[in-house]
Amino acid sequence: MGGDTTRGPLTICVQIIGEVPPGLALRRDGAHGGDEIWVSGVLGDAALALANLQRRVELMPLESASCLPRLRVPLPRVELGLALRGVASAAIDISDGLLADLGHILESSGVGAKIHFEALPLSEVASRYIEQEVVQNCVLAGGDDYELCFTAPPEKHAEILSIAQQIGLPLACIGIIKNTAGLSVLRAGQAMTIKATGFDHFS
Repeated sequence: MGGDTTRGPLTICVQIIGEVPPGLALRRDGAHGGDEIWVSGVLGDAALALANLQRRVELMPLESASCLPRLRVPLPRVELGLALRGVASAAIDISDGLLADLGHILESSGVGAKIHFEALPLSEVASRYIEQEVVQNCVLAGGDDYELCFTAPPEKHAEILSIAQQIGLPLACIGIIKNTAGLSVLRAGQAMTIKATGFDHFS
C-alpha cells in the first residue's frame, strides 16, 4: 500500500535510477519571483473518482467512468518533462495535491505564490460540480493526477505554448511566483479559505 511512508499490511518499495545531462535536471529549488506557474492536463479527476467511490460526491455512471482511469491508470508526463529541460526553472509532479506539491517548490526555492482559481484546468465533469466544496478540494488538494506543475520565466511563455502544441498536451498558466513567502488562491479577486493542501505522509 503506497510507499515507505504510508501504513498498511504490505509495503513495496521500487527504486528507479537514471541519468540526466549535466545542469538540465528539473529541480524544485529554481523558482524565482515573477516566474509563471504552469500545470499540465486537467486537475482533480483522480481525487474526484476516489471521492465518488467513497460516496463523498455523487457522479453519474458516465461521469464516473470518465474520471476513474485517471485514478487507476495515471499517465506520467515524461515527454513533457523532457521538453521542459532548459525551459522550466522548477518542476514537480502532482501526486499529493496541487497546493502541497507547489508548496514543495516554494519551500525549496524560498519564494511564495499567487494562484487564480479560475485559471485551473478542469475536465467537463469537474466543471459541472466545481461549486461543491469537496470538488474544490479535489482540484486544489486531491493529488494522484501525476500532472506536472512547473515554473518558468515570462519570456518562456510562447515557447511553452509551442511545446504544448508539439506534444498534444494542454498546458495552463495558473499563477505567478512572488518574492515574499506565502501561497494564496484567488477566486474573483478574493482570497479563498484553504482547509487542506494535500496528502500528508507523516500525519
